[in-house]
Amino acid sequence: MPETKVLIVEDEDALSTLLEYNLTKEKFDVAIATDGEDGLLKVEEYGPDIIILDWMLPKVSGIEVCRRLRAKPETRNIPIIMLTARSEEADRIRGLETGADDYLTKPFSTAELMARLKAILRRIRPGLADDTVVFGDISIDRVSHKVTRGDKEIHLGPTEFRLLDHLIQHPGRVFSREQLLNAVWGSDVFVEVRTVDVHIGRLRKALNKYKQGDAIRTVRSAGYALDMS
Repeated sequence: MPETKVLIVEDEDALSTLLEYNLTKEKFDVAIATDGEDGLLKVEEYGPDIIILDWMLPKVSGIEVCRRLRAKPETRNIPIIMLTARSEEADRIRGLETGADDYLTKPFSTAELMARLKAILRRIRPGLADDTVVFGDISIDRVSHKVTRGDKEIHLGPTEFRLLDHLIQHPGRVFSREQLLNAVWGSDVFVEVRTVDVHIGRLRKALNKYKQGDAIRTVRSAGYALDMS
């Protein structure tokens, strides 16, 4: 299978170099553009499978690049991850409404970016991504249903496996109990909301069996997230 092509549109040299290094190490084919105008040109020339796009760019802003790509039939379905220093909820919503598939606020970890990029590829173009997802020291293999943390194998029940599989695709994102119910059990199945707490408790205990730190963050009155911080 040909390498997945990633276009980085970012004017910070240090960040684009770091992203290029990490993506190349993961066997992605990488191209870089340093402003919005160059980014639009590179999309035509390079034909990326996914775009990592900074919001604040010289010449043409990331939001405008995203808008133009979504307006053209030949580029409207290319997945876009927006990078920005703007953390306000209104800005995140604007970025997503313009057509971005995901949104990362600077500073962010490369591990989180890689996890989100692979999750998008699996969702939108499954043939481009493998079935192993890694976040921090946690690795989940969908084919063998094997979970490891560091060098230790973690044994999970089917529901805990599906919970982790969902959370690891959106590291750091907080999901309400209702959202987790719909994602893991399905909207057509009646399950009490507190059942989520029981299974999150089991997942948390399993992931911390070898005292490697609690990977599940509980946000009071909001829900749960997979978070290493």
